[in-house]
Amino acid sequence: MSDERQNIVRFTGHRFLAQRLVLSTLTGRQIRISQIRSSSPTSPGLLPHEVSLLRLLEAVTNGTVIEFSYTGTTVVYKPGLITGSVSGYGAGAGGIINHDIPSTCTRGSSYFLLPLCLLAPFGKAPLKVHFTGAGVITSATSHGDISADSVRTAILPVYEQFGISGDIELRILRRSNPGRGGKGGGGEIQLVFGRQVRLPKTIHLLNPGRVKRIRGVAYATGLGGANNARMIESARGLLNPLVPDTYIYSDVSAAPLLPVDGKAVGKDGKPAKQKVGVGFGLSLVAYTSTDVLYSADMASPAQGGEPPEDVGRKCALQLLETVEQGGCVSKTAASTMLILMAMGSEDVGRVQVGRAVIGNEEMIGLARDLRTFGASGWGLRDASGDNDDIIISIVGRGIGNVGRKIA
Repeated sequence: MSDERQNIVRFTGHRFLAQRLVLSTLTGRQIRISQIRSSSPTSPGLLPHEVSLLRLLEAVTNGTVIEFSYTGTTVVYKPGLITGSVSGYGAGAGGIINHDIPSTCTRGSSYFLLPLCLLAPFGKAPLKVHFTGAGVITSATSHGDISADSVRTAILPVYEQFGISGDIELRILRRSNPGRGGKGGGGEIQLVFGRQVRLPKTIHLLNPGRVKRIRGVAYATGLGGANNARMIESARGLLNPLVPDTYIYSDVSAAPLLPVDGKAVGKDGKPAKQKVGVGFGLSLVAYTSTDVLYSADMASPAQGGEPPEDVGRKCALQLLETVEQGGCVSKTAASTMLILMAMGSEDVGRVQVGRAVIGNEEMIGLARDLRTFGASGWGLRDASGDNDDIIISIVGRGIGNVGRKIA
């Protein structure tokens, strides 16, 4: 018992909760997180999306133990083996894990997709997760979550750099924006991650290249296609003079229908339903000559009041700002790349990033958490040339896929 207490890693506060749960699962270290919103008078403890993430991690692993305090302000997480979608271990018929997200969820689907994608390559079997429920939001949110389109076009291609490619797919079966009050959406997503490796490859990305083309997706849920045309025209007005090879796809879909609580059954014998997840948004990705990706996301606010022209212009400006930051990885994909480098083979990997990408609280917190879980420190030096980038050197820990090693 004393050895178990010594090996446990302790944190305080709710910040970086998902990141710490992922690192705990990858390294097999137990963690104890206390003082989770303990000073909040209205909603102390874990929020619905955090509880849902814990349930999801329990479904994709075998032997995971989660303990909550009475108030929910303290959680002890004892990770198990990453099994993936195995029948009898959380998966149902067809080897698919059905995960229901509650209607009170305010976070986008990327809050659940990014941790899953980090765990999937180290699983014992392919991972297939079907997200359903009234709380699935496929668009970008005001909390900083990127859209499911950006996960598909800007995050999943990062895994190809580490030799993790093939049989990886993210399907958006039903689109949705944040509902009233920023809660719920009623969307539907399916993630298929069928590529498992023993160890990620060591990478050396030192040449960002030049932007050669821009692709994007403009989506409207429960609204007319004219909103997409207005967003596309506004975005192309800024991007076309800089990159002529710009193409933005337009996707118009119906709004999800969800039952209304407390409403009587209608004459046809069916419960009353209402439209949720109505809105529009834009996702842009810039491709360079060396296959480096820069992404940007913008969606209409849940309370409305913002015209499509402003959304398109803001998304284009956000993309230009991301390109200006430089480096071989954008801010949205930096944490994914650095974690994979730290979990890779015991060799030195190098990646060139912009100062604005590495010099923020999230990246500093990631470096500290990796160090806490036993990974090596980062080596930083200025990049050569006339740019202001930094080269990060990371020695892999060589943990790799324990499930495949045992098998």
